[in-house]
Amino acid sequence: MFENIIMLLEKYWQVFLLEGLRYTIILSAIAVFFGVLLGAFIALGRMSSIKPFKFINVNKKKKGFIHWLANFNPVSWICSVYIEVIRGTPLLLQLYLFVFGLPKIIPIKADYFFWVSLALACNSAAYVSELFRSGIQAVDYGQTEAARSLGMNKAQTMLRVVMPQAIKNILPAVGNEFIAIVKETSMASTFFVGELMTSYLKVNGVEYLALEILIIVGVIYLALTFTLSKLVLAYERRLNSK
Repeated sequence: MFENIIMLLEKYWQVFLLEGLRYTIILSAIAVFFGVLLGAFIALGRMSSIKPFKFINVNKKKKGFIHWLANFNPVSWICSVYIEVIRGTPLLLQLYLFVFGLPKIIPIKADYFFWVSLALACNSAAYVSELFRSGIQAVDYGQTEAARSLGMNKAQTMLRVVMPQAIKNILPAVGNEFIAIVKETSMASTFFVGELMTSYLKVNGVEYLALEILIIVGVIYLALTFTLSKLVLAYERRLNSK
């Protein structure tokens, strides 16, 4: 077995494995980058106070449809539904829906890599939005009051005072999300987009040495996630020391 592993490394390291590692990192980076951007908007939407029917006068003591309608926040409701749906369904199911279902709704000519990246980004956004929400809520409300007393409106307070502090608080958690996405990209091999598990399928299809190539791919994943986890831990320690 050891000889087969050495042979596979010598023969396929640059041809498939290194290429698969590159695609894995690129796919993960795209997913987390756009997931963070979308997640921030979802978090703000869920925490919004938009109530289009608040002009309805209702008796606070009586509960019913009219009372619900007066307090209905459509933006927050849509964001909450999105989070629950994404977090409550398997990633593989989402990949199938994005790859085979979404192109029928959105007439965009794109390859599987694009749709898989989009699916991973939307999946990551649901989790990152909760990180943003907890990060925003962790910022002391006195910061908001101080900013409002200086004449800032709600948008300026959020963008200039609250959000920078929230981002600083959640960066370690975003690093952990990146590590999770690195592992979840393995499901993209279903569509042969070029990441590490796709490399495994290609090499195994030629050499029929499933166990050996799985060990190699597993070691690469372990080395990558271990390195990233140590970097995240070092960053957390640096934040705690300040």
